[in-house]
Amino acid sequence: MTYLSRVRLNPARRSGRPLLGSPQVMHAAVMAAFPGRLADRTSERVLWRLDPADGEAVLYVVSPEQPDFTHLIEQAGWPTLPTWESRDYAPLLDRLAVGQRWAFRLTANPTRSRPLKEGAPSQRFGHVTVSQQQAWLVGRAEQAGFELPPVLGLDAQKRPENGLVVRNRSVDRFRRGEGTVTLSRAMFEGQLVVGDPAVLRATLTGGIGPAKAYGCGLLTLAPTAS
Repeated sequence: MTYLSRVRLNPARRSGRPLLGSPQVMHAAVMAAFPGRLADRTSERVLWRLDPADGEAVLYVVSPEQPDFTHLIEQAGWPTLPTWESRDYAPLLDRLAVGQRWAFRLTANPTRSRPLKEGAPSQRFGHVTVSQQQAWLVGRAEQAGFELPPVLGLDAQKRPENGLVVRNRSVDRFRRGEGTVTLSRAMFEGQLVVGDPAVLRATLTGGIGPAKAYGCGLLTLAPTAS
């Protein structure tokens, strides 16, 4: 079984700022929602994404087991309010069909691999321009089970014809062990058309691109505006 969870966090709480400001700390907090279960089973994929919202931050988590986010609410939420819920993801996954159109959101780490010099091992480098980041996702859409269709009525000077919007772009650097991690992140929003439902289901539960432990790769769907 797969679960989709939504957790509302309060950015005004001092005790929660380390969580909201560090992908490493948030990853540890997410994994702590599975005590004695997923915490020591690294083969089990847990995806998470932190979305800014009006006066709050919203954490989305996709996991193969039902989590318990009580500790997150106590540290960074509104303890007196029902601020998190987990739902069975199967009803949405099972109803995906070829040709359906959905609105989507994805925070990802768009990268390319190349050697620093001829004959050297390849290293991963982040895409940093909007056009590079858009091209990165367009190039991965088919293998992820969807298409990015043309959207009518767009101003071509402001957005590409597929309506793909890139926002909340950032480059974060933090220590990991004896090295430094550089993470280029971007949030993608737009509309997609289901091409291969089985592949898209795997994408929704397995993620897109690298840096999944640091809040990248989680694609979510929503009905399109009528």
